Amino acid sequence: MARYSYQPINVSKCFPDLWPKRQIIINRPHDIAKIFDDQAFSTFLGINVMPLIYDEKEQKCNILVFDYVAAKKNTARIEKLSSGSGRKHPVFLFMDAEDGYICEVRYGNASANALQRGLWTDTKKAIRHFHSVTNGWIDYTHNRTLVKLFSHALVSSNPGHEAALQQLGADIDRIRKGGLK
Repeated sequence: MARYSYQPINVSKCFPDLWPKRQIIINRPHDIAKIFDDQAFSTFLGINVMPLIYDEKEQKCNILVFDYVAAKKNTARIEKLSSGSGRKHPVFLFMDAEDGYICEVRYGNASANALQRGLWTDTKKAIRHFHSVTNGWIDYTHNRTLVKLFSHALVSSNPGHEAALQQLGADIDRIRKGGLK
């Protein structure tokens, strides 16, 4: 339920004058807009992040969608962190006006692994920048069919998703008209 770009973002091209500095904060709206308008960010609009968060002990789940357009609009500060927490590579934190975490861009050089580069977010820290598709947590204790549906949706194609949506839409219409659940 998540699709990631095959190419890591090249943040050094986006922030060429920032790399020599130890720590930097960008908080002018014009400068933030310029960063988001950079070619390095062009693929972000094509990335769909829709995590399925689950609590196996409680047997409940929540499906969230990261709203990149809103995140872009709500970014009030970008802070470059170069050291701390065993960090080998810089991280750019994107924060909102209330100093809340939105997302981060990690940039590592050729020695960096996949976890040390690219656009990342944390659903717990950035929950207000996500939309819950399921309107919150849903219980799947006695609904193994729902679990199977999710597992199939994760590996099926876009045409398969469209066909399933048509079937589900017809079922919802039937229920609205007084049909049995």
